[in-house]
Amino acid sequence: MKIKEVSARSIFNSRREKTIQVSIRTEQGLFTASSPSGKSKGRHEKPAFLGDVEQDINTIRNFSSKISEMNFEKFSDLSKLENLTRGKIGANSLFALEVGILKALASEKGVALWQLINPKARKMPFPIGNCIGGGLHSKEMKGKKPDFQEFLIIPKTDKFFNNVFLMKKALNICSEELRVRKVKGSLNDENAFSTCLSNEEVLGIMMRVKEELEGQIGERIDIGIDMASSSFYTGFLYRYKNRRKRLKKREQINYVLDLTDKYNIDYIEDPLEENDFTGFASLKRKAVRARPTSIIVGDDLTVSNLQRFKKALKMKSINAVILKPNQTGSLLEIAEIVKLAKKYAIKTILSHRSGETSDTALAELAFGFQTDYIKTGIMGKEREIKLKRLIEIEKEF
Repeated sequence: MKIKEVSARSIFNSRREKTIQVSIRTEQGLFTASSPSGKSKGRHEKPAFLGDVEQDINTIRNFSSKISEMNFEKFSDLSKLENLTRGKIGANSLFALEVGILKALASEKGVALWQLINPKARKMPFPIGNCIGGGLHSKEMKGKKPDFQEFLIIPKTDKFFNNVFLMKKALNICSEELRVRKVKGSLNDENAFSTCLSNEEVLGIMMRVKEELEGQIGERIDIGIDMASSSFYTGFLYRYKNRRKRLKKREQINYVLDLTDKYNIDYIEDPLEENDFTGFASLKRKAVRARPTSIIVGDDLTVSNLQRFKKALKMKSINAVILKPNQTGSLLEIAEIVKLAKKYAIKTILSHRSGETSDTALAELAFGFQTDYIKTGIMGKEREIKLKRLIEIEKEF
């Protein structure tokens, strides 16, 4: 495939902040791709832009002629692009550029984007939906909010369409529970409900949602939490505001174990601060022993970085990993992490960001990489469009 022109411009994401959109023009037409932007960021993830979005836009425009000289025929040809742009643009910009090229290549070959990665893909991921939020993604209500960032529902029927329906039902139940208690706040950055309730009060609601839905369908529903612990870790202590407590590392591990036991939590994301590989390993060992279905998920710990993921593997810190393509920009690096994760039976979760766009590429990538889960949120056009794309893929089979 030959590219005629590469251009870029700034657009607004779902938080009304500037991000980048890249356009690729070929003989087949014009193909656009955009990158989301995170608000809760791991300290070790790559910069979204080098300087700012406008600087990256100008750099991409200047690279247009050089990129047009390249020939792209398969997924691995993205290495040519990465060699050219390394150190010249940020991760958001590289991600949008790579997705734009893949969309153009898929059109030329008459296939879906996911087929460029794995034409034999057949397994649908389980969707993970954020029902109630706190942490950096939510505003306070009555001067309070949960310290944990996300309270998650994970339906596990064998149909993706049914799982999406159940996520929406769970969100509606949460909405009504909060309304009756008069603690329902506005929608947050990920279109989850904000509230003034404490972590444990919200978990009580989530457990009732789980039990109600399981009773209706007779199939498994998991609940999960993204604790985003680095956001309230301040030098040797985890400082909770709602309700107030100060926990040392060992106390934090015991607190997480108590929560998973009391509220039947299977999915625990970032339960410790982002540099504590040994703490993650200790928690994982104890959690899996007590509850074999537990998955301890690294996000800020690993930041979609191959070397940090290898360290987590070596230290046996996690049994699941979040993959946010715009943290690294390189889809080839994401592919390497997925390959290694599958080799060592580590669950993979392809994830959106709080500042999303209407690009559907995340759905294509989740299916192409055959990740175990996709984390997209539940409500809002930028999130629902990804779920709809996976429903379309499911219908094809």
